[in-house]
Amino acid sequence: MLSLSDTDLPSVLHLARRAVTEVVSRGQVWADIPAAGVFSRTCGAFVSLYVGSRLRGCIGVVDPPEPLGHTIVSCASGAAMRDPRFPALRPEELPRLHIEISILSTPFPIRPQEIQLGVHGLLICQGTRRGLLLPQVALKHRLTVEQFLAETSRKAQLAPDAWRLPETHVFAFTCDVFSSASPADSAARSPVFSATLKENPAEP
Repeated sequence: MLSLSDTDLPSVLHLARRAVTEVVSRGQVWADIPAAGVFSRTCGAFVSLYVGSRLRGCIGVVDPPEPLGHTIVSCASGAAMRDPRFPALRPEELPRLHIEISILSTPFPIRPQEIQLGVHGLLICQGTRRGLLLPQVALKHRLTVEQFLAETSRKAQLAPDAWRLPETHVFAFTCDVFSSASPADSAARSPVFSATLKENPAEP
């Protein structure tokens, strides 16, 4: 998984916030995308947007075709305007915008008994159908392993027990999760995820 230094975090969050502000305020995709350093690397990422404690959009990619700078701008803009579960973010919500970014490891096959709640996110695939849930989801909703598998199956538009079928492939991934509540706020790594990543023997 891409390793971000403490100095990388505010740069990535700043880019996401600029992308959201540009698309919400002006209806344009942020074009000044950095291409050096961490932004030149390629990895999966999700951008989650909150207004207060309320989720207002979440968009991400597992296998991005472009480097991280483009991925962050695309996901941040999409989370603000194109998440079909929510109305588009409004300009008056920007001052209360909280941004959370999850940097994903490469997914790896996993057996149900190996899943660690709060450590692993899940990706379930069957044919052309794919469903993904971040590790934060299992903690937030206090899911058991079987419930987490069932909800990820539903996300793939499959039956809740589809994860049990031989034609269904179950993958896990880990995340480096960090966030900022405002432009002036310093970047904060999630203590749960940053700690468990280092202890996870399945980390590729």
